[in-house]
Parts: sequence; C-alpha cells; structure tokens
Amino acid sequence: MGSDRRDLGDVMDGREHLTITRAQNTFVGWTATLLLYIVVLNLFVEYVDSIVIDSFTISIFTAFVLLLLLVAILGLEHRVGEAFARREGTAWRIGGAIATVAILFLSKFVILEVIDIVFGEHVELGGFLEVIVIVIALIVSQKAMVAVWVGLGDGSPGEEDTIPSE
Repeated sequence: MGSDRRDLGDVMDGREHLTITRAQNTFVGWTATLLLYIVVLNLFVEYVDSIVIDSFTISIFTAFVLLLLLVAILGLEHRVGEAFARREGTAWRIGGAIATVAILFLSKFVILEVIDIVFGEHVELGGFLEVIVIVIALIVSQKAMVAVWVGLGDGSPGEEDTIPSE
C-alpha cells in the first residue's frame, strides 16, 4: 500500500502524531471529567454511610449535575476574584478574599439544595461537611487528571484550557 496509509498500530505505538481539535479536546475533557466524577461519587456512596444514591444510573446524572454546578461555581468565583483583583488597594483585596470565601462557602448549600430539588429522596449527599469533602475530592482528582494530561502532552500552550473548571 501507499505511504499515506494510516495504520492503527502506528497511532497506538506513537509513530504517528495525532492532531486534536479544540472541540475534540473539550469533548474528551468533559467526558473524562464526568467519568472521573462518577467514579469518585460512587466511591463515596460505597464507603460513606451518610451518602446514598438509589442506583448507578442516578449516580451518573448526579455526577453530571455536580459537574455543571462546579463549573458554574468555580467560574463565578474566578470572575469575582478577577473583578476585585483589577482594583487597587488593600480594601479591594480584602473584599475579594471575603467574596471568594463567601461564594465557596455558600455554594455548598446551593449544591445540596439543587441536588435535593433535582433528585429528591433518590440522592442523599449527607450534610454540609460531606459535601465539602466530596467537592474537594472531585476538584483534587480532576486537577490530578489534568496534570497527567498536560504531562503526557508535548508542552504546547493551551492543552489544559478546555478541561472543565480550568
């Protein structure tokens, strides 16, 4: 055959460079993050008695809602932080820190309420403390996944831009 033939073996063993579009990167990032959230959430269901989800299917939808909520909350926190950072002076820095902490603190109540409204008695994420631990675990595991993704890349700028919550 001609030299323009692409063999799966060439791609799998690294002999051929693949180009990933921004849309493909976004899709892979969101999909990988959602799968990661499903795993983390179900580990909590398995090992923490106060966290109960009626079925695996509901856990998938719960992970998706959590992903959307965390992307929105972290996006809001970043925008508010940037708005305060553009201002000069100690008062603005203190105000920005207070606003950031308030958003991050109050968002846990928002998460509990949204999950309760959407899933009702089918999902119980425990209390405030459990939600904080879940959110921290989701964010840390997602950051670890991004670090591995970037580490495996060729170092080109923009690789980490389209993973959710970045």
